[in-house]
Amino acid sequence: MISVLTGFVSELRQVGIPVSMVEAIDAAAAVEHIPLADRTALRHGLAACLVKNAHHLEAFDAAFDVFFAHQPPLDEVTAEAPSEVGDGGGAGTGTGEADVEQIIAGLVGALSAPDYEALQALARQVVGSLAGIQPGRPVGGRYYLYRVLSRLGADALPARLMANHPGVEGLERTLLADEYRARLNRFEAMIEDEIRRRLVADRGREAVAKTTRRQLLEDVDLAHAPRAEIARMERIIQPLARKLAARLAHRRRHLRKGRLDIRRTVRHSLSTGGLLADPQFKAPRIAKPDIVLLCDISGSVATFAHFTMQFMYALSAQFSRVRAFAFVDGVDEVTGYFAPGVDFHDAIGRISREARVVDFDGHSDYGNVLERFAERYPDAITPRTTVIVTGDGRNNYRPARGEVLAHMAREARAVYWLNPEPVRFWDTGDSVMREYVPSCDGAFEVRTLRQLEVFVEELAMAAATHSTAVKV
Repeated sequence: MISVLTGFVSELRQVGIPVSMVEAIDAAAAVEHIPLADRTALRHGLAACLVKNAHHLEAFDAAFDVFFAHQPPLDEVTAEAPSEVGDGGGAGTGTGEADVEQIIAGLVGALSAPDYEALQALARQVVGSLAGIQPGRPVGGRYYLYRVLSRLGADALPARLMANHPGVEGLERTLLADEYRARLNRFEAMIEDEIRRRLVADRGREAVAKTTRRQLLEDVDLAHAPRAEIARMERIIQPLARKLAARLAHRRRHLRKGRLDIRRTVRHSLSTGGLLADPQFKAPRIAKPDIVLLCDISGSVATFAHFTMQFMYALSAQFSRVRAFAFVDGVDEVTGYFAPGVDFHDAIGRISREARVVDFDGHSDYGNVLERFAERYPDAITPRTTVIVTGDGRNNYRPARGEVLAHMAREARAVYWLNPEPVRFWDTGDSVMREYVPSCDGAFEVRTLRQLEVFVEELAMAAATHSTAVKV
């Protein structure tokens, strides 16, 4: 059991869930008091010891299902595997259409009852006869689940179940349909669990865990995230910003002592007969920077710009002032769209409709944007200003005007560039990052919320220590 728990903790760390040595020891102690046959109690007990963020539970559950799956004997897996070896593309599985119809008829009866013991037995049967699992073959479990459900005609099962209730109408019919969908979902979970158990018995926990990992929201690529993932990330960005703001404020208060205060030190030494045993220091003056955000909101990086502005405004208390500018091939100040009490999503919608961010054809033109910004907003940059440019640096083969950014860098306290593209893609195609990086105090690849959080923390610390960290 200790080896399984150790592997499980290692997998959580691989996913990105922070688990300390003390928490791992607590989990091992908790296991001593939990009946191992009760997987629900084991799941909740380990989660209580190892998970500190509710948003990490989905990744935790995926790893738990692999490492603590019931394992049938390997000879059982081999015995129930299909005899023919093909390319897995949906060829025969050793079960004829008549047999499949018989299985479906039994499934409809078990779902109608409902008889969950029969459903569990059917899950084992259909995985053994329809999944086509071949020992040693490195195929993910979702593929086998798809094969089973497609052979069973899962999409048609709700209608087949409802056909047994021709006289039911209205609300009663709706409630009955919802109940059947819930039973089908439970049966699908049984199939998935059975597939997982067989794969673990065949390949081992670690190998299966690699194919079933759930990416943490903090590590999802902002530029290519599905709509559902974006909605979930938006729900965590405010709590994440509050946590980071509290951590930054604490670090600033305890960052370092100020300069030696000679007068207070001498006065304090009178109690020790003039011995300078207790040096006194002046309280450090923590300067909050002005922030100027220049955000590319063209289609390719619009989602990234959205999260950057939302995150920075959630942290606005850590900065003395934040001014935001949006651009495509023209630039316009959008600070006023984020007045107190304004819904952030409404503000983003207004920017896309009302802000004058297009001068010509609506394709990114960083050179023109930099020139227009310098002409229209000469007072935006002062020696206290930290400029943050967000965008992929793809200029559609237009002049980059790198000298304009260089002039801005001389006027500003610091200039940082956040690029949502991997570093290996910089300076490929129409990217002109090579024109801008030399003028920046730091150019960062920022594709995830975790990377954005790290950058903001470093920015605040650099401001507090009056230093500039270069990280290209």
